[in-house]
Amino acid sequence: MNQPQALILQQPSKAAQLILLFHGVGSNAQSLTGLGLAYVQAFPQAMVVAVDAPYPSELAPGSRQWFSVTGVTEENRPTRVDAALPAFEFAVRHWQERAGVDAAGTALVGFSQGAIMALASALQAEPVAARVLALSGRFARLPEEPLHEGSTIHLLHGKADTVMPYSHAIEGAMRLKSLGVDFTADVLPFIGHELHPDLVALAVEKLQSHIPARLWIQPGEEPA
Repeated sequence: MNQPQALILQQPSKAAQLILLFHGVGSNAQSLTGLGLAYVQAFPQAMVVAVDAPYPSELAPGSRQWFSVTGVTEENRPTRVDAALPAFEFAVRHWQERAGVDAAGTALVGFSQGAIMALASALQAEPVAARVLALSGRFARLPEEPLHEGSTIHLLHGKADTVMPYSHAIEGAMRLKSLGVDFTADVLPFIGHELHPDLVALAVEKLQSHIPARLWIQPGEEPA
């Protein structure tokens, strides 16, 4: 595969973490600059990279996509995501090698289609990243079994989102809870399908302050 195109927003000489950002369909890495700079300010020792999807999108000139949304349905979306996943994981591993950071130190932050891809990667037996933040996204297919024990998922959504209804976040949260997965879910009122400042601030806060449940739940105790 070709080297993934990307916008490097911060590259310390020795990175302590790797934060990778993935845009929505019909957009590109440049659209994530504001989100990326918020992470740069909060994590001065992290390598922060906004990754371009590999394929041109038919939605707008100069835009990119992981998979086409032309004719997409509930039935064929999972197949399209599966087909796109190897290139997505290749991009993650490429930047992990560049940063010298492993999966445990990697966070994937996806918006819309980027969130769909990040969530799909979290369902693999050996996920490429320990933390996934899905902004205004959804699972292409809901998980059927518990995720890797080192995984944490954060679902963030605007309640006024008419492109990707927030019901997808609720549905995903209910499934993750039933499987005992370490996750958080937040739905913010009056926010549509956008990287709203409140959504960005919450996405940064999740990486700053969330303590994975596996670190504080007593053995044999069920999460609340």
